[in-house]
Amino acid sequence: MNQKRKIYLIIVSFIIIGTVGIISKSFADEKPKVVVVLKEVNSEYWKIIKAGSERAFRDFGIEGEVIAPKNGTTEEQLLLLERKVKENPDVLIVSPIVPDRVIPILNRFVEKGVPTLLVDTDDPWEKKTSYIGTDNMELGKRAGQLLASQLQPGDKVALFGGDVGVRLISERIEGAENSLKEAGIDVVTTINVSDYDNEEKLVKKGMEELLQEHPDLKGVMAVTDTVALHVQEVLKKHGLSIPVTGADGITDMLELIEDGTLSGSVSQNPYDMGYLSVEAAAKAIKGEKVEKNIDSGVDIIVKGNAAQRLNFLKDVLGK
Repeated sequence: MNQKRKIYLIIVSFIIIGTVGIISKSFADEKPKVVVVLKEVNSEYWKIIKAGSERAFRDFGIEGEVIAPKNGTTEEQLLLLERKVKENPDVLIVSPIVPDRVIPILNRFVEKGVPTLLVDTDDPWEKKTSYIGTDNMELGKRAGQLLASQLQPGDKVALFGGDVGVRLISERIEGAENSLKEAGIDVVTTINVSDYDNEEKLVKKGMEELLQEHPDLKGVMAVTDTVALHVQEVLKKHGLSIPVTGADGITDMLELIEDGTLSGSVSQNPYDMGYLSVEAAAKAIKGEKVEKNIDSGVDIIVKGNAAQRLNFLKDVLGK
């Protein structure tokens, strides 16, 4: 073998070794892909979940994406999932708007070997890797206990729900009813408002009629903070001050507690939901055990701790 050929082979060898090294490094440096599909990202509650997810992307070295239907419809969410199933992410995290309609496409992710986690909204779907979110029966129970602690046995209260076909709503209502009745509180009615597009109008109309029928009403438990805020507007209009509990801990609700307008409420932990769901996804990617149910907790919010949470959320949301 002549000298020129030896030099040529040495150069080629270095090129091959270098190329293999670069390719190996690129694969080693490639971050796992996690897609989070929420119900929407326009309201504050979902923005908080998004913020928690994005913080976890950074903490766990994940290439993450948070997407949601522009108008919050099931049809849009199905289209987003249809697109993502073709992209084959490492893990899918989803909050199904209507679980019965979304589960069939989630089965396709699982068939492709993509661990699929539910966040915020649970379903008894057997193939889910995990549910990360609130124990909604417990939330309702604690809301009822908080409301009862500010009242006397025999006092009248009302419950404002939503679509009773949605599992989390029915669980919150059931939990609240149980604890209120145990305390001897009279639940005079449950008003269900399932038309999301006209929620404000229907809640206010229902509250006006409720006050006419029960002028001696002493409290209200609402299944979300937005419903609670609509109820509070009607009470303010009539110059009434009675306890109202919500469920989400958004900033408008916290401000009412901090300034003394409301005495307290219960709160989910949406930021933790987002963070914990991505943390669970990171474990699934590594083949580690992921708990089937990850409880993000329920907190009691009163004037003593509302300011701290309010400051945290304003920082998270850039307010």
